[in-house]
Amino acid sequence: MTPCGPIHKDLLRLAAIVFIATSVFSQALPKYNPATETKLKGIVDQVKLVPPTGGKPVAYLVLKGQATVQIFLCPKSFLDEMGVSFKSGDEIQVTGSKVKQDGEDLILAREVVTAGDTLTLRFKDGKPAW
Repeated sequence: MTPCGPIHKDLLRLAAIVFIATSVFSQALPKYNPATETKLKGIVDQVKLVPPTGGKPVAYLVLKGQATVQIFLCPKSFLDEMGVSFKSGDEIQVTGSKVKQDGEDLILAREVVTAGDTLTLRFKDGKPAW
């Protein structure tokens, strides 16, 4: 058997990271909990689609404020239907439920306010609007 070269090992590591990241985000999200609802203000650092290509992607934002926080929005198709998009540098305010997923903090967004417009993603009881 021939030993793996450095490039081959790097490709295997990259494939493993992509597989793990995709499987983590494809798991069911925790339930929205109105008791853990919080409001955050910050600047959009990054817009993520998981999976990034194909399938039915869901939209996440990485928000920079007092701390960097990951925000789960909704399926990308819902944003497209509403004619809404986010980009790096957008200043937003998010109301959502702070939950844990795989030991990491995650905010399940209920409302996002940007430039005076309010996007409702969930009803007050946490049920999705999509």
